[in-house]
Amino acid sequence: MQAMKSHVNKGDTVMVIAGKEKSKTGKVMQILPKKNGVIVEGLNLVKRHLKAKGNEAGGIKEKEAAIHLSNVMPYCSKCSKPVRTSKKFLENGEKQRVCVKCGNSL
Repeated sequence: MQAMKSHVNKGDTVMVIAGKEKSKTGKVMQILPKKNGVIVEGLNLVKRHLKAKGNEAGGIKEKEAAIHLSNVMPYCSKCSKPVRTSKKFLENGEKQRVCVKCGNSL
């Protein structure tokens, strides 16, 4: 299985566009290229049963699970909706991602 090229980066604000967390937004904590997924802060919570280790208590803990890359889109704060992005070159030669609708940098 080949890893997809990601359209979101770590630290981006994204909106989930499909699945049980549809229309919720959150910050990308981690990108998983081998699974073609992202872990979004506070979304897609699953329960895990953990055994006690040393002085750390066991029990049922909630943690974020991966969401497939195709189910998230970058969120534009100016447009207040998920958007596609394009690249724009600055005067100093750097590339910057911008919103296709309003031109606001992400």
